[in-house]
Parts: sequence; C-alpha cells; structure tokens
Amino acid sequence: MSVYDHQPIYAGAFYDPEPAGGEVSRLDLYGTADRNGPVVAAATTATRLRPGTYRFELPEVQPGRYWGLVTFTPSDGAQPVKDTSVRLDLPTGLGLVTSPEAVADALGIPLPVTAEQRDTLETAIRAAQAAVVGYLNRPLVPRTVTLAAVTPRWTDDLGNPEAWPLPDQDDQVEVIAYRPRGDGTYDVTFLVGLNGAAQEEVVTYVIAHAAESERQRPGGVGSTGRRVSSVSAEGQSISYESAPIPGQAGALPTLESLRRLRRLLYQPLNRPARPPWPYSTYRGRGRY
Repeated sequence: MSVYDHQPIYAGAFYDPEPAGGEVSRLDLYGTADRNGPVVAAATTATRLRPGTYRFELPEVQPGRYWGLVTFTPSDGAQPVKDTSVRLDLPTGLGLVTSPEAVADALGIPLPVTAEQRDTLETAIRAAQAAVVGYLNRPLVPRTVTLAAVTPRWTDDLGNPEAWPLPDQDDQVEVIAYRPRGDGTYDVTFLVGLNGAAQEEVVTYVIAHAAESERQRPGGVGSTGRRVSSVSAEGQSISYESAPIPGQAGALPTLESLRRLRRLLYQPLNRPARPPWPYSTYRGRGRY
C-alpha cells in the first residue's frame, strides 16, 4: 500500500486546518489532469502526523500517473475547499527518488508507459542513484526510527529532533510524527538519514542522467543516439551537435551540484556539564 503525506494549501499558503476546528476529509484520484473524469480511487481517512501535514493511505491502483483533489474545511463551520495541487506517480515506497513517469517526461515519451518501459526506466533510475550514493557516501533512502514513551527535553518545538533523546543522530534527522500517550510522554517517529526524494537537486540529477542514459543507449527507451545537426547532400558527411558544457543552459547537472549534501563529519564537543533546560538555554550537541 502506498502512502502520501499532504500539506494543505489555502489562500496560496501552506495551512493547517485543525487548530481552527477544520479537518482534512478525503483525497480523490483521477486519471486525467482536468480532474473531470470518474474518480479512480479515494482515500477517506487522513492522519495528522504533525502540524500542517496529513497522511493518506492510498488504495491499490494500476501503476501510473494520477491527479489528486484534496477536500478539507479550513475552520469550524466553513465551507469545504478543494486543493488541486496533488500529482502522484504511483506506486510509492520503492526506494526510488523519482518515477519512471518523470523520466519519460524528460524523454518526451507519451504516458502511460508500458510495463517493459517502466522496468527499463526503473533500472536507469537505480543506476543514476548509485552514482549519487557513491559520490555522497551515503544512501538516498532514510530509515524509520520510532521511540516509545519518551519525554521531550522541551515542549515549545516538538518538531525539532533535538527535543527528543534520539541516540547516535545522523546529520539528517526529521521528526515525521509525534503522538501523546496521555501521561506526558510521546511516541515519536523519525526519518534518519538523507531523504533523497525530498532534495530537489538529487531528483533533478537522477531524472536528467537516467533520461540521457536511455537516450544514448542503443535500443533504449526514447533512444535517438547522437544528435545530428546536418547531413551533406550526398550523405558523405554528418555533423553532430556538441553537448552543452557544464554551466550552460541544457547541460546535464554534475555530481558537484550535490556537494552540499555530502556526509558531514560530526565531532562532539567536550563541554562542562550544564543544567537541563529550561534552566539552561543551550541546546547544542556538537559541531560539524
């Protein structure tokens, strides 16, 4: 089963309806961008993971691209509104930072893709991801860690990973959900590690290189070989287009564009013991 985490948009901004007495009620999936056809599937239960983020568990559907419509009420007594910002390539949760549909778009291949094209494009995506993993020296798929019945160090920002006693923190940690147990403790779920699918530069690199590898591979999906700029009248000579150099418009992104995401070395600081918060305002743990 695929899941989708949605941040409602209202009046042009991300909006959390629950504090005002509103709710996120349903997600409808359509097979066309105009959202005027029949509903392919619907999720009628949304779980509030954290302020402003709601999770839908999606029913099983055919792999492909879908356009969604989220219905929610902004506040108590308000009229329901429709959020049409959702476009999903399903299924999710395959360990890929992008989808075969996104690569097909880059190749100019009409959707939907065939099962054979999907398998080939997924292989190209994994190959491009492997290059990124080797350069960054870290995986692109984070792991989920859950702590049960833990007490926060402070309560003014429960979305801050430093608020929780999570040992051996990676330099990339995200709180994805916290649930009060009613006794002052919480169950907290974290994403630990780099979430490549949430990093725009990683997604851009993988799409570009997966598409280009298929374009250049003989018999590849969308294969055109080298780009021909001119052919002589007698066919005795052929000129090819030169690829844009890095930095020019249309050039493939390089691994150097991902430099800021390389794993940082963490060095704990030897500092004297400090009183616990709120008696001390210090919240640091170390330096990079």
